[in-house]
Formats: sequence, structure tokens, C-alpha cells
Amino acid sequence: MPGERNTNQPAVPGAGRALDQFKWEIATELGVSLGGDRTSRDNGRVGGQMTKRMIQLAESQLSGR
Repeated sequence: MPGERNTNQPAVPGAGRALDQFKWEIATELGVSLGGDRTSRDNGRVGGQMTKRMIQLAESQLSGR
């Protein structure tokens, strides 16, 4: 987003684009618009949902499913 100063770097090089796409997909599903003019609660819901789904994916991979 314009004017945003995000200095976070993905742990896996090249994953940034996929994570951004994932973030926007989650926001769309939740009906939330992202950005600096939105509330921390709205932006946080998206991050929380991303974390929840990534943990579910990791758990399913670890369990062999």
C-alpha cells in the first residue's frame, strides 16, 4: 500500500508475493478492507486468521495428512 513502511521480511525468500495474496484473500473473505486508515482490530483479524490457517496447514503436514 502506498506510504506503508513494512520492514518485515518473510522467512523464506520469495514468499512475500504469496503471503500478500493470501492476506488479501483472507481480507476479502472476512469483508475487511486493509490499510492504514482501518482499525487495528480489522487489520488484526486478518493477521490472526492468516496465522490460524498457517498453523492448521503445518499441523496437517506434520501429522502426515
